[in-house]
Amino acid sequence: MPTTAATKKITTHTLRQMKASGEKISMLTAYDYTMARLLDEAGVDVLLVGDSAANVMAGYETTLPITLDQMIYHAASVVRAARRSLVIVDLPFGSYQEDARQALHSAVRVMKETGAHGIKLEGGESVIEAVQRIVAAGIPVMGHLGLTPQSIYQFGTYAVRAAEEKEAQKLLHDALLLQQAGCFALVLEKIPAKLAGEVTAQLSIPVIGIGAGKYVDGQVLVVHDMLGMNQAFKPRFLRQYANLQEVIQEAVRQYVADVKSQQFPGEHEQY
Repeated sequence: MPTTAATKKITTHTLRQMKASGEKISMLTAYDYTMARLLDEAGVDVLLVGDSAANVMAGYETTLPITLDQMIYHAASVVRAARRSLVIVDLPFGSYQEDARQALHSAVRVMKETGAHGIKLEGGESVIEAVQRIVAAGIPVMGHLGLTPQSIYQFGTYAVRAAEEKEAQKLLHDALLLQQAGCFALVLEKIPAKLAGEVTAQLSIPVIGIGAGKYVDGQVLVVHDMLGMNQAFKPRFLRQYANLQEVIQEAVRQYVADVKSQQFPGEHEQY
């Protein structure tokens, strides 16, 4: 039976059931209470408190500058709004790369201080020990392979990843390692659709794509991009479901005009 907004709270077990039944998983980013409430009430399965907050909320060029404390602030805001959605939080750059002990400490802070339902981290074989340590502590972990934005300076480009056979095989190898280490789900970002489908078929855990085609178990987008709040950003994989940049700016222009012309506030808008 398809999941609806009236269904009980989404859990990691729910996502596994959705994969098994062929029901696609919807995931969007959220960084604040108001947006999270709207998304949760609209029936989004998973809210990702992404380190993309560095870009869309703070205006940084990359995701690297955002801190663990800042991620905890955003995550706590989202959790307070979520009644149905599963809330997953990115561990930011520098909060888990040092060693498994640091990774566990960061993950525990996120869980204790936000009430979130799990964490996400980027990387394959190099983070396996960290994944194992976090999972052993009872914390759900979502993996992330393909284009991993925290490594953008190493990549030097936002181009499609794993287009060549060697990198594709490494990605599949890492995906299997992450599953074996205990990840409950995996995000694949900006890789060929065929490869994403092959990975999805070989894994028993749900695979959620962003720019990874349609042969995966679900999709994720940055909510500000999906709602068209930045018309300058239009990658091939993005479908804009609204043009809120235009809607918001037109509303604000009307407000400014009403204030200047003394049309606001009116007699019925004052005490």
